[in-house]
Amino acid sequence: MAIWLLMLAVFSVSLFLTWVLRRYALARSLMDIPNVRSSHSVPTPRGGGVAIVLSFLMTVPLLAFFFDVSWSYVWALWGAGALIAIVGFLDDHGHIAARWRLLAHFTGAIWALFWLGGLPSVHMFGVEFNLSWLGHFCAVLYLVWMLNLYNFMDGIDGIASVQAVSSCLGACAIYWFAGETSLIWPPLLLAVAVLGFLYWNFPPARIFMGDAGSGFLGLILGIFSVQAAWSSSRFLWVWLILLGVFIVDATFTLIRRLLRGDKVYEAHRSHAYQFASRQFGRHLPVTLAVLVINLLWLLPIAVCVGLLGLDGIMGLTLAYAPLVLLALRFHAGELEKIG
Repeated sequence: MAIWLLMLAVFSVSLFLTWVLRRYALARSLMDIPNVRSSHSVPTPRGGGVAIVLSFLMTVPLLAFFFDVSWSYVWALWGAGALIAIVGFLDDHGHIAARWRLLAHFTGAIWALFWLGGLPSVHMFGVEFNLSWLGHFCAVLYLVWMLNLYNFMDGIDGIASVQAVSSCLGACAIYWFAGETSLIWPPLLLAVAVLGFLYWNFPPARIFMGDAGSGFLGLILGIFSVQAAWSSSRFLWVWLILLGVFIVDATFTLIRRLLRGDKVYEAHRSHAYQFASRQFGRHLPVTLAVLVINLLWLLPIAVCVGLLGLDGIMGLTLAYAPLVLLALRFHAGELEKIG
């Protein structure tokens, strides 16, 4: 009973804080003004993701006090998440040079991995691979990429929130049936915190997440996946599958832009989901399509990997293949035509 009261409290706090932040943004003219590279057409308050950050970080220590969650896990989430949220908040209110943001991103990733113990052995094709320091290095790059790709993918109403909620709840269901109940509580807590914000962010959005929220979400979801791998490496593959829509779109787009010689740090709107939203003329169909893909395609494959013994690489390949085709269909990374 106590855990459900906690979840209700987190939802209520997130819902209320988002309302407060919306009023604050309107009063301070903290608005996202549409331009030629925007996916929206109406000036909208931004910075609402702080509600997710505060409601999650304020309550996650309670999981160590009252539930079977280790303090090292809490410190990984708290230190890395707070750093990234603060840097994102400052960037939302002004501008921080890319090099300093990137330094903070790597610092947060290294902090998290220090408390988690790095990347554990990874099971592939029936063989256990201990990658040692190479694995830890790759894990740092993975967390930094997760942070940034989530920022890139937070470009239309509700999409980042829907991705976080569906991925977290999907992982929680798999943990439950696998008997790994101690893994459930942090992602469940995050899902509930995001749901409170999603009430205000669902298309048509009344407030945007901002860098403070999107970067925080990307890093925390990455931390969830690495920490779960210490229980079983198959759970790492589960998370990579559940996050497939964001990973494939962002990575495919980045590779295409790199090959074309674009300045990848510059704003653009050439992700597949952005092309799709312009094609449909609205954000809602694209956001709902992401939800449907997550529930009807990616979750069943994740279940096969997490519970039924399907090899992680095989499951990942099966999950990503149609997503790559969708990225091609919706011109991910192609040169956009403006005007």
